[in-house]
Amino acid sequence: MNRIVSAITALCIFTAPAFAWSDLDSMKLSVALGDVLASEKPCNLTYKQDAIAKFIDSKVPASDMDFTSSLDTQTQGRAFMLKEMSASSRTAHCRQIERVAKSYGFI
Repeated sequence: MNRIVSAITALCIFTAPAFAWSDLDSMKLSVALGDVLASEKPCNLTYKQDAIAKFIDSKVPASDMDFTSSLDTQTQGRAFMLKEMSASSRTAHCRQIERVAKSYGFI
């Protein structure tokens, strides 16, 4: 019995992080990209659509069915928060967003 419990425990330990990490990676990417995309208009930026498509192709697994829903939620949430930012916060935010967008070839 102890061998079975040990085998099941080991299986859970070695396989669970693979699922958790892929979900976590997807969520982290949707949060970050949602921030960049929501900032386009408020920061007076214009993104290259083909660069966004290439970014998605290179970073998001084709089988990730939850990514777009999460991205939409993150983008809408960030757009709402941007409306409430102070001028100084927006300046700092937009400066870093511009730098990030340039680093990925979006602008």
